[in-house]
Amino acid sequence: METEAFAGLLTDEGQALLAGLGGYEEAGELAVATRLRREHPAELVSAALTQARLRRRAAAKFGADADRMYFTPDGVEQATRTTVAEHRAARFARLGVGRVADLCAGIGGDAIALARAGIEVLAVDRSPLTCAVARANAEALGLADRIEVRCADVTEVDTAGYDAVFVDPARRGGRGRIFDPEAYSPPLSWAVEAARTTSFAALKIAPGVPHEAVPDDAEAQWVSDRGDVKEAVLWFGTRPGARSATLLPRGATLTGTGLPDPPVGPVGGYVYEPDGAVIRAHLVAEVAQQVGGRLIDGTIAYVTADELRPTPYATAYAISDTLPFNLKRLKALLREREVGTLTVKKRGSAVEPEEVRRRVKPRGPNAATVLLTRVAGAPAMLIGAPVTTN
Repeated sequence: METEAFAGLLTDEGQALLAGLGGYEEAGELAVATRLRREHPAELVSAALTQARLRRRAAAKFGADADRMYFTPDGVEQATRTTVAEHRAARFARLGVGRVADLCAGIGGDAIALARAGIEVLAVDRSPLTCAVARANAEALGLADRIEVRCADVTEVDTAGYDAVFVDPARRGGRGRIFDPEAYSPPLSWAVEAARTTSFAALKIAPGVPHEAVPDDAEAQWVSDRGDVKEAVLWFGTRPGARSATLLPRGATLTGTGLPDPPVGPVGGYVYEPDGAVIRAHLVAEVAQQVGGRLIDGTIAYVTADELRPTPYATAYAISDTLPFNLKRLKALLREREVGTLTVKKRGSAVEPEEVRRRVKPRGPNAATVLLTRVAGAPAMLIGAPVTTN
């Protein structure tokens, strides 16, 4: 979609066309397109149908706002989920930030959350189409008075006069995801220097960033949403050297205390699976301390304990059986217990959950969970069920 085609969507004709596309997929896109092209320019019809498809995809990230917003394919893919953006915006607001330079702003997902938190935003992106979409989103959501969109190279933007910067470098290229922080656009080293020019800053990076790549003067925060790790953020001007994991939507945050690795011991009555953000932040020891637990293996992030203790940072399982890995034995046990609903999770195992379900053929009215893992270095199966700890 080109900028000119997108501009057509903002005209009265384009708006009417978009408004009339609700539920178009039931009628079939080809039939709808053929009919509409009799009454409207083909390019406008194509742009409207593309936008309708993108809005459906974006609903998972933006909720009800998606029906009023505008998107590009890359924008839907790369934009921050609303729950995550709102959490970050709220933290900026608590820090007393009044003006933020949002560099690499994309379609404006973070800018929207910042503006709704009462912060004035300069949203910068170098793509004319992306900037046009960001402006349209600010207008559509009634935030144009708080969001200034500027089409420019972020490396040439003067951030003097802003309380904070937020940088979300592009982490995808022609070959997919980019894992080297210096291959981001702009590079992480540039973003770090930009962060140091203001009182506060947040740099959004991939959650798999090596800990050794985190600057000493930054706080590193890993964020998950409903158990799915979404991002890592380097904060400047907050808690230098801190490592934390935040779990949304609850907002619980676990901060590292420098604990040594937990001891390894036998599997107890309960096994705790730490949230992915906790694991990425290297805070499994803190969870083990909370629950009075130990590791089942020195290389596996499963914590076991003899009693159940509450923690928001891990899912607990009551363990009924700890067995050496053997699918025939598992199949027989599940048949004996009439297990038809089987959840298979793995950590440290090469066996895929789908393969296990295919081979054991669970049948029956009962449910169970099997954890495929290693115990003291040996492949094992832990059988049980999830339990609530908070």
